[in-house]
Formats: sequence, C-alpha cells, structure tokens
Amino acid sequence: MAALLRGVRLLFPIEESVFLSSRSDIIVDPKRFVRGLRRKPVKVLSFEDQAAKAPKQPLPSRPDALAAKQEVKGNSPAAPTRHPDRTDPANTRSETAQHPHFTITADQVEGLRYERAFPGDKRLSRLVSVARSRTFREHQGKILLEGRRLICDALEAGARPQTVFFSSLDRLRELPLDKLRGASIVKVKFEDIKIWSDVVAPQGVIAIFSRPDPSRLNYLQRGQSMPLSLICDNVRDPGNLGTMLRCAAAAGCHDVLLSKGCVDAWEPKVLRAAMGAHFRLPIFHNLDWDEIKNHFSNAVAVHVADSSCGHQLRGNTEDDRTPRLSKPGDYGWISSSSNRKKIKYEEYDSDSESEDEEISFPRLEPKVYFESWAQSPTALVIGGETHGLSTEAVQLAEKTNGYRVFIPVVPGVDSLNSAMAASILLFEGRRQLLKLLQTSGKKRLESKAERKLS
Repeated sequence: MAALLRGVRLLFPIEESVFLSSRSDIIVDPKRFVRGLRRKPVKVLSFEDQAAKAPKQPLPSRPDALAAKQEVKGNSPAAPTRHPDRTDPANTRSETAQHPHFTITADQVEGLRYERAFPGDKRLSRLVSVARSRTFREHQGKILLEGRRLICDALEAGARPQTVFFSSLDRLRELPLDKLRGASIVKVKFEDIKIWSDVVAPQGVIAIFSRPDPSRLNYLQRGQSMPLSLICDNVRDPGNLGTMLRCAAAAGCHDVLLSKGCVDAWEPKVLRAAMGAHFRLPIFHNLDWDEIKNHFSNAVAVHVADSSCGHQLRGNTEDDRTPRLSKPGDYGWISSSSNRKKIKYEEYDSDSESEDEEISFPRLEPKVYFESWAQSPTALVIGGETHGLSTEAVQLAEKTNGYRVFIPVVPGVDSLNSAMAASILLFEGRRQLLKLLQTSGKKRLESKAERKLS
C-alpha cells in the first residue's frame, strides 16, 4: 500500500493531504484522477461579471405611472405601490406630461371608460352572490339584472346602475352607453360570467342596480293602463309570480300589490318569468293589509278569485250554477288553517261549551268569470296555491261589495294554476272595463249632442 502511494506521488506532484486518509482500508485508483484532469475546467462567473457584460435594457413602457416614477428615481421595484385611478383623465394627463416617454392608454368605447378585471378579481363573484340574497337586496338596496333586454328596460325606466360586467365590447355596445356614465364598467372573461349566470345561455352582461322606488320610475306603458289592479296574496312560487306580473303588464293593469308572505319580486327567477314587467307598471312590495286598504279609494271594488274544484256548470239555471258555501275551505284558495288569533269573527254565544262551533265567515256573492263583475275601478286578489288567500282578503272584498269570481272546470280536475287563473280573469276584467268605458263614452257623446240640439 505504501509503495502504491509513493507511485502516485511521483506521477502527480500535489499535496499528500488529498489522498491520505485516516483509514487504512481505502483503495485509490490513479486512472480515475487522470481522466478527471483531462476534462476542461468549468469557468465560474460571478454575479458582478454578468451584470457588467450584460447590455443595458430600456425601461419598459408601463401604464402604471407611479411605478415608472419609482424606477426612474432608483427605488426598489419590490416596494409596495398604490395604483392610481386609471379612469381619471386628470391623472392620465398629468403623468403623461411628466413622463412623455411612457405610453398610458385608457380602455374606452365611444367615450365610455371601462377597466379590465385583473386575475383573481373577486368583484363579480362577490356582488352576484350577495345580490342573490333577499336580505342583502332589502338591506343594501341592490338588485341583480342579467341580459341585454332586462338591463335596457331598466335604464329606459330610469333605474340607476352601479356596476356593469361585460365579456366583449359588442355586448357593451348593445346597451345605451349614455345612461351608463355614472356606473363602474368592468370587462371580465365570459367564463366568469358563465359560472355566475342563472341562465342556460348567458348573454355576457350582468349589472347591479340600485333597488328602484316604484313611485319614481318612468314606466314604459304609463298612460295605457286600465283602472284594474292585481293583488298577490301568499304567492310564494317565483315562476308563478313572474308569470302573473307579465300577465298584469300585458292586460294593462294600473299597478300590482304584493302582500307580506309573497316571494320577493326581485328574485332572479321572478325577473326571468316577468320578462321586463317590473319596468312597465308599478309593483309595491311587502305590504300589510292596512297599507293595501289605504292604497285604494272608496270607488274601487275588490274581488277574490276562487279555484274550488266543485264549481262546475251543471245547468242553465241560477241555482245550478251557484255553489253553496259553508266554511272557509269552500273558497278554494282561501286557507282554512289560518291563525285564529288574527281572524275577526262576528258575535257569537261565548257561553257555548262547544269549541268546534262553526265560525262565521264573510259571505261573498259568487260570479262566473264571464259575468259582469268589473263594472267600476277593480282590484283582483289572487292567492297562492299552497297557502291560499288570507282572511283579510275576503274581508276586504266583503267591505267593498266585491264578488267571489270563479272559473268553472270539468269534473275531475282539481283547479287551475294560479298564474293561469290570473291571466284569464285579468283579461276578462280588461274586456269588461273597456266595454264599460266605450258605453260611457257613447253616453257622453249623446248627451253633448242633445245639449247642442236643445
């Protein structure tokens, strides 16, 4: 072993400490080190050498003028910076004047400035998620509208937009841009809108509006309405309520009143089913019956709609067509399980020992829907299919000399859908009121002609 080490030292005159080891059992192959010396050595460059040889690159053109200032002054680019408002033309002009070699452009279309959503922007998801909550809509006063037609109807009626999200400039140009000046316009990816959309085929535009006041909007069909109102009582299905609002707008109703217990009229499903009816006639929300009573004058007659399955036409006589009523359940949509504490009963013998004694209920004269029942300014009450009409609705109809209007159906059919019944009765009421107005108009003309002849 010693001889071998001496031979290595003769061939490679380097320090012995490289090969010597405290352990005596190490065997070193000299050919291995010979091959290692024949290789080209690796040249190691320091960071300072690379920086000296690298060519100087010009500063990139960045839209962020404040970050450009810091780079020119020599500040560290990692320092946190506060981004200025890029949509402010005053900031853009001032920064461009101070640094003319930077190109600062603002995204705009036909003079309307908009901003692009940065990666990870949560504004769309946050606003859409909270706008779908009824509590948020009522407390914060915001509503969510989706689609070009609905947004255009809202802008035409005078609703105030707050934030508009769009996926392409073509979608944005479809809106009246002059009415979006005060809103925040944000361009987002279509995939993001598709995630948060409620429709199967999104149109690429979603807007957050301030909750409109029904007494301040400029409704599209004002001046074409009839003295006919719709009262929705305990309508909790969004599709039914939206369809009823659409029928009320098509029939030319003056307004719609929603009692407490109805679904919110600004629910996304209600908005889609109503097809813009929210901006064609006033819709008053969350009213109690005292407010509903004060809404009408003494000349308005309130009628209730009945969908009882026992109302079939069996003959031509009045007795055959008139159903007899004995309890609240005979009123079809009137709930027979209402809270007894809230029901006002007529006087009865308080000494009676029977707790199940039949209570007195308002009696209304029944009318088939095609008979004359809309002969004055009219309000029609439609109840929900599950909970039915409240007792207060029937009491109001009795107080105003209203009728119980029903639609006869064939035997074996339970009842009509509440939205379908509302459409039949509203258009029939419109027909009767138009006939009444035409008759009164003819009478006025005849009276004027008689006065001229006399």
